[in-house]
Amino acid sequence: MISFADARRHVVERCDRLAPREVALTDALGTVLAHDVVAPEDVPPFANSGMDGYAVRSTDVADATEDQPVRLRVAGTIAAGEGPHTAVAPGTAVRIMTGAPVPAGADAVVMVERSTRVGDDEVDLTQAVPAGLHIREAGGDVAAGSVVLTAGTFLRPAHLGVLASVNVRTPTVVPRPLVGVLSTGDELVDDGRPLAPGQIRESNRPTLVAACRSYGFDAVDLGSVPDDRDAIADALRGAAASCDAVVSSGGVSMGDFDLVKVVLDDLADMTWMQVAIRPAKPFAFGVMATDRGGVPVFGLPGNPVSSLVSLSLLGVPGLRTMAGRTGNDVDLPAVIAISAQAIDGKADGRTAFVRVRASWDEGGVVVEPVSAQGSHQLVATSSANALAVLPDGDGVRAGDPVMLVLLHEPF
Repeated sequence: MISFADARRHVVERCDRLAPREVALTDALGTVLAHDVVAPEDVPPFANSGMDGYAVRSTDVADATEDQPVRLRVAGTIAAGEGPHTAVAPGTAVRIMTGAPVPAGADAVVMVERSTRVGDDEVDLTQAVPAGLHIREAGGDVAAGSVVLTAGTFLRPAHLGVLASVNVRTPTVVPRPLVGVLSTGDELVDDGRPLAPGQIRESNRPTLVAACRSYGFDAVDLGSVPDDRDAIADALRGAAASCDAVVSSGGVSMGDFDLVKVVLDDLADMTWMQVAIRPAKPFAFGVMATDRGGVPVFGLPGNPVSSLVSLSLLGVPGLRTMAGRTGNDVDLPAVIAISAQAIDGKADGRTAFVRVRASWDEGGVVVEPVSAQGSHQLVATSSANALAVLPDGDGVRAGDPVMLVLLHEPF
């Protein structure tokens, strides 16, 4: 058997980062920025009001209080989107809206809550304000020429707002890999017809396509392929021609009818592994040469739980490497939790990844295993949101700490 660490390392080292390309800002969420972004202009581009209120000269309201307001003449109104067409002279104020440019002569804003309008053209102000209060200076957020985002940034919603604010509408990013998912086996039925003896409903492909998308990749369902050598070869070639990576479930063990192994050995530079983990011991990985370059191929086991665990633990690091993510960010997040009950282990030379339900309780994360742990028992696994990592040995007792790999956000 090969250790999990060695299997993961083998995958990551052979998955190359995809070539950067420009994408629309609306498509950049969840991608990795390929280059530093330098602001071409100040943000904000002009001094503007941070409040609805009155633009004033701070010296004019220096003595203003609730009991003794200062009365000023209202010289005009400036709304957001207008130019500063009215100046503030001594003894005057200008009604101003949030985001509107600060007029000449003004050095502070009194918020509207500290004002009382008197007739049509005067206002009583009850607050003494220092110079600069409620004014957002030009370049106060971003100065022209400064780096606002660095290469390697994983773009989240606020980052897209930053890009929009400096007029970057087509950022250059490492794209999300497009993953083609196919399954193999004469026993699989996925068209709703009645089952014949020996047949089962196909569940791996919907699970794996959805998992790929939830982990931040684009995925396409390429269907099921019968146990026919030519059909398998055609399907794999077609997948590699149109996708950045291929995920295949089934046919990676050592059985006599596992034609996927035979075909992939012809088409790709493959490594067939027995990984020292439970579940998902059989795993294959290789690279298929195409006109577009090498396309990684992930051969996952056919049992539904094993295929999901294999994708989560070994597929994700490779695919995230292709997407430009680095360091600890290539793996699913891991946290330390407390086991709410004893979880039995086994001394068989393998690390167990136990399907568990994690939740927040009294300031910490606690877990308990789902009801069934068989590699074919997908219903129980569907209620899990994490994998508890049990090293080879006796397991953990109730109250013991345990490492978790989070399959999705548990909180």
